[in-house]
Amino acid sequence: MELNSFLLMRHELSLLAVILILLIAEIFISPGRKKHIVSIAIVLFGLHSISGFFPLADSELFGGMFRSNELIHFFKNVLNLGVLILLLQSADWIKEKMTDKERGTEFFILLFASLFGMYFMISAGDFLMFYIGLELSTLPIAALAAFEVMKRKSSEAGIKLILSAAMASGVSLFGISMLYATAGSIYFDEILLNISASHLTLLGFLLFFAGLAFKISLVPFHFWTADVYEGAPISIASYLSVISKGAAVFILMILLFTVLKPLMHIWENLIYVLALATMFTGNLFALRQENMKRFLAFSSIAQAGFILLGLITGTQLGTATVVYFVTIYISSNLAAFGVVQAISSQTGRENMKDYEGLYRTNPKLSLVMMLALFSLAGIPPVAGFFGKFFLFTAAASQGYYLLVFLAVVNVTISLYYYLLVIRAMFLRRGDDPIPFFKNKVYMRIGIVLTVIGILVLGLYSPLYDYIYELSGILK
Repeated sequence: MELNSFLLMRHELSLLAVILILLIAEIFISPGRKKHIVSIAIVLFGLHSISGFFPLADSELFGGMFRSNELIHFFKNVLNLGVLILLLQSADWIKEKMTDKERGTEFFILLFASLFGMYFMISAGDFLMFYIGLELSTLPIAALAAFEVMKRKSSEAGIKLILSAAMASGVSLFGISMLYATAGSIYFDEILLNISASHLTLLGFLLFFAGLAFKISLVPFHFWTADVYEGAPISIASYLSVISKGAAVFILMILLFTVLKPLMHIWENLIYVLALATMFTGNLFALRQENMKRFLAFSSIAQAGFILLGLITGTQLGTATVVYFVTIYISSNLAAFGVVQAISSQTGRENMKDYEGLYRTNPKLSLVMMLALFSLAGIPPVAGFFGKFFLFTAAASQGYYLLVFLAVVNVTISLYYYLLVIRAMFLRRGDDPIPFFKNKVYMRIGIVLTVIGILVLGLYSPLYDYIYELSGILK
């Protein structure tokens, strides 16, 4: 294979170079200066993210196992920007609490290794590459969920995640073996030509789908989500909520709209039921939450249900709306998690009751949280409104009017519990309000970027048009 062929894997090779440089830095930087690794990692990943915006030709490598096109290239850039914002929001926590324990570099290496696996997963051209990417993206996150080893809940989160992921991975692999048995190949293009709606194929599809449903936190595969989010470091809960879920949604969309399109009469009914169950379960359980991480966990489950409205269509419009919504969702959820992390890092408080009177002491953070929650709820004119509007439009275009109506009901429910947080911040006077504090530079930059995304992405209509044009690749 020529060098030019390997350069088509620019995202993967660039991120691998970042990981290797961090390993070398860990060896040669003295213990007293390890805090500099945080800045080094952010700068290197920033350069990696910038390099992703240079044009990249469509390609297939390793006999079709790895492939890339403009849509995949765009989505990798979206994931890069999301991780970059997450790193900025996590920088102070890593400097103050992890580098002294000599675990700062490990955090970045594990996080980048997980992202590395996601690159391969969404670029997979066969089930072998898909499974390798799935495992590589999951195992480092299990270690990161248990990263705060002195906290019992963090250890529990790591154990629950690795056991649940192992079960989901095994079930998914068993399903893949059944699809291979019926289609005679693990390559997506060949499976598309040979797949049939036999009983073994349907069972294999259901088992395979269950593995990805676990990563997306679809009901009934969501039971791990709230416990893991609560116990894991906030930055890892944020990563699971947006980056991991976004990558899983993207590859599921590609497989449903291309390889598994002949089974659409089967999986559209399945997605219909799961969309309703996921929306109602996430929203109704979010009403009862007091811990902000558990609150955002059930919120993310409900958002996964809304995403299914785009997946059920199987059309170019559905593809565009899913990618557009995930892009907006990353900005909105990172903004909410960023405020939670800022407050937790300064005060250690994570309950909704602690936010009472926050506007009087920290008005800027309160406004950011309000924008984030309005975007998640789908209130105009912020970006989340346009994301949900296009999802509803895609579902309605295929005649799913009842599903759209019930989704609107769920929007109303979600607005109620998002307003509970806003009421606590703006209308309540807490007995012990969070004192005023000033975030450091990295956190401020990270939060500002999310606010820009919330305000600009919805109003910048050419972005949706661009995504819609790219979505024609999946026809």
